[in-house]
Amino acid sequence: MQAAPLQYDFFNEENGPKWRGLLVSSLEKVLNQVHPNLVSQQEALQYIEELILLLLSMLCQAQPRTVQDVEERVQRSFPHPIDKWAIADAQAAIEKRKRRNPLALPVDKIHPLLKEVLGYKIDHQVSVYMVAVLEYISADILKLAGNYVRNIRHYEISQQDITVAMCADKVLMDMFHQDEEDISGFPLMDEEPSANEEQSYYELVRSFMSDGRQFLRTLNLLIKVFREPFTSSPMLFSLHELAFDPYETYAQEILRSGFHEHFLSQVSKPGAAFHLQSICEGFKEAVQYVLPRLLLTPVYHCLHLFEILKQLEEKSEEEEDKECLKQAITALLNLQSSMERTCSRSLAKRRLSESACRFYSHQMKGKHLAIKKMNEIQKNIDGWEGKDIGQCCNEFIMEGTLTRVGAKHERHIFLFDGLMICCKSNHGPPRLPGAGSTAEYRLKEKFFMRKVQINDKDDKEGEYRHAFEIILKDGNSVVFAAKSAEEKNGWMAALISLQYRSTLERMLDSAMMQEEKEEQMRLPAAEVYRFAKPDSEENVVFEENVQSKSGIPIVKAGTVLKLIERLTFHMYADPNFVRTFLTTYRSFCKPQDLLNLLMERFEIPEPRLSDLDPMDGGEQPLSAELKRFRKEFVQPVQLRVLNVCRHWVEHHFYDFERDAYLLRRLEEFIASVRGKAMRKWVESITKIIQRKKQVQVSMQSHSITFQSSPPPIEWHTCKPGNTEQFDLMTLHPIEIGRQLTLLESDFYRAVQPSELVGSVWTKEDKEIHSPNLLRMIRHTTNLTLWFEKCMVETENLEERVAVVSRIIEILQVFQELNNFNGVLEVVSAMNSSPVYRLDHTFEQIPSRQRKILEEAHELSEDHYKKYLAKLRSINPPCVPFFGIYLTNILKTEEGNPDFLRRHGKDLINFSKRRKVAEITGEIQQYQNQPYCLRVESDIRRFFENLNPMEDLSEKDFADHLFNKSLEIEPRNARSLPRFMKKYTCPLKSPGIRPTSARPGTMRHPTPLQNEPRKISYSRIPDSEAEGGVVSAPNSPRTPLTPPPASTTSSSTDVGSVFDSPQGPRSPVHSRSSSVSSMVSFSRGSEEVPVPPPVPPRRRPDSAPTDSSPLKMMLTLDSPPAVPPRQPTCKLLPPRYSSSLSSSSPPDSPPSLPPREPLSSPLHLLPPPQGRPRCDLQAFFPSTASSSPSISSVPIASSSPPPLPPLTRVTPVPTPGSRKMPLPSPTLPHLALGGPPVPPRHTVPKLPPKTYKREPQTPAPLLDTPPEL
Repeated sequence: MQAAPLQYDFFNEENGPKWRGLLVSSLEKVLNQVHPNLVSQQEALQYIEELILLLLSMLCQAQPRTVQDVEERVQRSFPHPIDKWAIADAQAAIEKRKRRNPLALPVDKIHPLLKEVLGYKIDHQVSVYMVAVLEYISADILKLAGNYVRNIRHYEISQQDITVAMCADKVLMDMFHQDEEDISGFPLMDEEPSANEEQSYYELVRSFMSDGRQFLRTLNLLIKVFREPFTSSPMLFSLHELAFDPYETYAQEILRSGFHEHFLSQVSKPGAAFHLQSICEGFKEAVQYVLPRLLLTPVYHCLHLFEILKQLEEKSEEEEDKECLKQAITALLNLQSSMERTCSRSLAKRRLSESACRFYSHQMKGKHLAIKKMNEIQKNIDGWEGKDIGQCCNEFIMEGTLTRVGAKHERHIFLFDGLMICCKSNHGPPRLPGAGSTAEYRLKEKFFMRKVQINDKDDKEGEYRHAFEIILKDGNSVVFAAKSAEEKNGWMAALISLQYRSTLERMLDSAMMQEEKEEQMRLPAAEVYRFAKPDSEENVVFEENVQSKSGIPIVKAGTVLKLIERLTFHMYADPNFVRTFLTTYRSFCKPQDLLNLLMERFEIPEPRLSDLDPMDGGEQPLSAELKRFRKEFVQPVQLRVLNVCRHWVEHHFYDFERDAYLLRRLEEFIASVRGKAMRKWVESITKIIQRKKQVQVSMQSHSITFQSSPPPIEWHTCKPGNTEQFDLMTLHPIEIGRQLTLLESDFYRAVQPSELVGSVWTKEDKEIHSPNLLRMIRHTTNLTLWFEKCMVETENLEERVAVVSRIIEILQVFQELNNFNGVLEVVSAMNSSPVYRLDHTFEQIPSRQRKILEEAHELSEDHYKKYLAKLRSINPPCVPFFGIYLTNILKTEEGNPDFLRRHGKDLINFSKRRKVAEITGEIQQYQNQPYCLRVESDIRRFFENLNPMEDLSEKDFADHLFNKSLEIEPRNARSLPRFMKKYTCPLKSPGIRPTSARPGTMRHPTPLQNEPRKISYSRIPDSEAEGGVVSAPNSPRTPLTPPPASTTSSSTDVGSVFDSPQGPRSPVHSRSSSVSSMVSFSRGSEEVPVPPPVPPRRRPDSAPTDSSPLKMMLTLDSPPAVPPRQPTCKLLPPRYSSSLSSSSPPDSPPSLPPREPLSSPLHLLPPPQGRPRCDLQAFFPSTASSSPSISSVPIASSSPPPLPPLTRVTPVPTPGSRKMPLPSPTLPHLALGGPPVPPRHTVPKLPPKTYKREPQTPAPLLDTPPEL
């Protein structure tokens, strides 16, 4: 099919991008039409696209302007008979185009491009015709490749499969590779075990089932292709309509003497021969030579059946199978004796796989044997050149000796499916240097089967007796003669079947497809089986697009019955639909109703006689119709009902934990299922139920083991077991972060999708349907309030600064552990009204920690853009922020209707449920990886039982925190009041570097995604004797941890950090809306490098021998003086770099709005004061912009050595800064009691801080220190 070069090149750099990928998605639709249960690799579809573009190039070479021009081009270029079928499809496409577009390929995209290809505009109808031809060829290629893939028991089409299948098809090879000298086939793959290896029982069963399917296809070929011409023209044939009844009668009729001669005499009649030739090219020769061999297939298949039954009985290990097989053998003994007696007289003993008795079955078995045979033959031929036989052929057919007519030379012929090799017996020494002396044959010539034509040359008595002719493409021919008529018939049967195999296969496919269209499978009446009601817009609606890989239609809306029908559809399985349905069905159906519908779907009545239409002439008996109904409808539906039940108990067992009656009914239903095909499903479901019951009773779950041991527990001032001293400042910040991360990870992993669908966490019965989600919400709320309480109730400024710094260190640990929820809790506490106004406190926080806090806050901006990017870039394990998922679910639930109105009926909006299921699927993907950390039970219990509100109501607690905030930092205060210290423990932080790690590093669990063997899940033992690590159950009915002590549920639910009220309810809960997410920062920005250890002091050589302290102080060099402490001139940026509000409301305690039920998840609200996005009423007035005075700083009992005097410098502030850095007073040499408090009048007075926090005019520099 190589055409003359075109000026337009489809594959060059300029035009390639226009066409590349244009047809791939459409070819997926074509594949779904011809093979709905197969999928294809993208490379395979791209390869077919290239072939289709080659065909398009060939069609455009004729410069077509009308449909007739394209049709003539197809007739001249396409091989027979594919040209007729392509033209017929194209004509039908033009007719249907008037009503709708019947084509899968994109005509509307190809039509404008054809103008560029041809150089002129053509009629749209011509484009439709050309695209229809291309679509037929693509469907033919995919049909052929799909048959090959199914024969080798695969489910995905690859490019290699297409190439191999096309190499075996003469028509397609003639179309695409006319001028190629050789076939570029791929080496055969070793899909099957060697024939020499002994097969097991199940391998024999699979082989037997495969043989049965091929046998049925051969029978269909006999009946639907070869028998049809005889029955359609009965006047041309005298008496014989071949019998296809019992094997015994059939064998006696076929094998009786004189049958073959009489059959040939009937076929050779002039009228009959003309009729057969008119059907298609080569059909008369196929009837004459191939049909007699095919008629023997049932006989050999029957004999093979006897042998396989004996082998199965010997290999079977189950007594029930043995008994059944023994009964079958006994029942067939009489038939076996009769068949063997009949065949022994008239039929030579042959194997089932012999070429004369098979048709197109080479792809199913014997590949190893075929490769071995071809290699042996090639090694036995001297002078072989070119590609190996195994690269050109897939199967060895036969061999024998023929005489070449004319030269009278005998030739030994090796016939393969793609090659015919003629050799001469090698009696003398080898002629080629290096050739082995053991070779029996010498190569004379070889013919490619796709390039030759077979012609019958028998003239009965003359030179061409028992002869046939091989006509080459160039017109030359070679005539071979056999020694007898029987030998010639064998060669002609093999050659004709190879030449016209693809034609006969296409005829069979066309006949079976037409039969399927004409004879739809009968289903029970809709009155007795509700699921048999036909689809209509009143009961089901589909999306316009289909699933990309499988081509399965996507349900948009439907009735409950139609959803159950599609859940267990007989034509295909849809795992995505099953997963989505079981996750979301509770929003429109109760579990009891679902079980009733599944049981009703399982009990399928057989069609009554009145449901079956009268059959024309008894073509198909009723038993065959029922057999088809049971095989193609009943069995698939029942298996898919059991599959749904298995998924139900495996992934949603909490439905049965809540309802014991539901579980009992399911067990009774499963126990009532009968049938050998169902046995494995029943056993699987029963085992899952028993395992879930055992877990429910013993709290057993998967035992998790890690390759490396978790890091040891870190302790600070409080030691193990001393639970009364557990507090924020006594526990190690690393361990606080670890234990909180473990606790929140367990909470997160316990949340089930059913707790989210339908926003059930906001309903009245939320405690029943969403216990684990509420547990996480309450924990997050309590922890956030606890952080606020720790900061606000620490009155002493120095201690309060240490508390805030410690909480920021915990935030850093959360970042390292990918605990997004923990980071949000910290940021929420920092943004709360009582804490956010503590400007004096935050001024004392190191700039590095303030930067960390600011970056954490930025994650929540722009609709969590940075947070989502970070979440998708990290490796699990992690604890995502649940609030954003709840927000998306709530918006989906409220923004889409539950039902769609179609023709006056309400259909369940399943597309809405699918969107919710997608969100829950994203939640679940982070629930699989646990943390490689050790649980410290006492610390965990401490955080589980947090109750910061104690006995206060929500409003009283909010007022308490805010009043305490005003007490420790009054409004517009230039100096802070002095308070006694609260903590007796050291305020210095132990840092966030584990003691077991190297200096300057922090060791945390390695992401398990990078090490897939890092974690292993042990099987749940069936016996109770086997142990397991107790972990949290997966059921929302039984939450992970006991409920923490709290006043009332409303105090934590309504005021949760996951709340999204219309306005801030209180200072406490307005902060809960400004939670952000965690992100892992670089460790360099979090940790100060550890300096090297100080070397020990050594006494100088000049030191006196007298070691008295006094003399040493007099004689030794004094230590270097501390350098002057310069005031910090660097101005600190605001906590959050954003513009400030211009309003300046009065500073007063907020009033709570009316309480509303928890109805929405967390939205990130602005901070209570000075936030750029705050459009609500502000709670507090502006506070003074002064730092704490010296008088407010408590004097330590032991002061450091006196410092040299410092020069006072007042820095110049910059616009937008949060604070005006104050001048640092000069500290003179003082006694050990500490420096005296300077008079208040010496402190520079600054203007009051406005709410806008505008920069003030800098104070003049002082030349001298202030007076003390």
